[in-house]
Amino acid sequence: MPRIHTLDFIRGLAILGILLLNIIAFGLPRAAYLNPAWHGLPPDYDAWCWALVDLFAQEKFLALFALLFGAGLQMLLPRGKRWLQARLTWLVLLGFLHGTLLWDGDILFDYGLIGLVVWRMIRDVSSSRQLFNTGVMLYLVGSCALVVLGLGASVHPNSSWLPGFADVQYETFWKTQGGWPAIQNRLDLFSSGLMALAVQYGWQLAGLMMVGSALMRSGWLKGSYSLAHYRRTAAILISLAWLIELPAIALQWASGWEFRWSGFFLQVPREISAPLQAVGYAALCFGYWPTLSRLRITRAVSCVGRMALTNYLLQTLICTTVFNRLGWFNQWDRWQLVAMVPAVWLINLSFSLCWLRHFRQGPVEWLWRRLTLLSGGRPLTTGYPGKE
Repeated sequence: MPRIHTLDFIRGLAILGILLLNIIAFGLPRAAYLNPAWHGLPPDYDAWCWALVDLFAQEKFLALFALLFGAGLQMLLPRGKRWLQARLTWLVLLGFLHGTLLWDGDILFDYGLIGLVVWRMIRDVSSSRQLFNTGVMLYLVGSCALVVLGLGASVHPNSSWLPGFADVQYETFWKTQGGWPAIQNRLDLFSSGLMALAVQYGWQLAGLMMVGSALMRSGWLKGSYSLAHYRRTAAILISLAWLIELPAIALQWASGWEFRWSGFFLQVPREISAPLQAVGYAALCFGYWPTLSRLRITRAVSCVGRMALTNYLLQTLICTTVFNRLGWFNQWDRWQLVAMVPAVWLINLSFSLCWLRHFRQGPVEWLWRRLTLLSGGRPLTTGYPGKE
């Protein structure tokens, strides 16, 4: 089966969009990721920056990437159990190294671990509709877990939402100084992440992967439907997502980002709207692909998508160098961090274009493939399953 160039573009869009979220985690204390009032009420320009990123990007590009990851699992099923398990296991190991040695916001470990569970479910469920419905159910279970966690949470904010001066100073110390204290703290955060994966995020991730697999199996992610269908779907889903999330954004702002409501209950509308908006973004790309495919920037973004793993790690290297090694951590406001993102995008785009002029795949993709072949053997087939 030939490459689906639209999917390369959407994957590149997802990788670039994820940086709009991650840049806050790179440049500010962890509490700032979801709480713009982590050190007092923010100025209006920072609050508007939070609101716009929340509406257009927060969780949306992560959901989009998870959908594409599930679609990829569907396409790779014919390559065999041993090969697929080896591929995902190496991703788990790479994620663990990335999360403990470089940056505590890693997602590769989560994707690899959940993928090792979900690929069997994708393989064993014969009906696309049943696969889709199961994915939606799992995602809703994870979203509802936020409500349960909120009901059990204290009314008083903890340091992960409203850190004290000493907490911020210590986080700044170990992130900028590095060494063994940084690794120890990343391992502690890794343990907390495993708990969150089991209780809440893992359910959502598994659900999104199954939905993505169902959309690929049905032909929707292959561009098999009409342009009018994709455009109509995009308009409906994105509008619905905004109707769900806009009131929650307004309420968080009005409450001053109060801990229990903004940390748990008002997160639920975003969690519900994110996959709708993510599918809407994908539908936009398919619906306007005849126009998009003629643009030079589209080829560049598609190259980023073909080297998604390399570019994700490249973003880590750039941002940890700027904020941790050069000491700019906790020095910039939210809007200044977001304003830096296009500069990193330019590096991603330029590097991907230059690299793929000379090589067929990215350097980390090549290494991942070689390690998979060494441990899992050659794939049974390089073909992909057809439309059901």
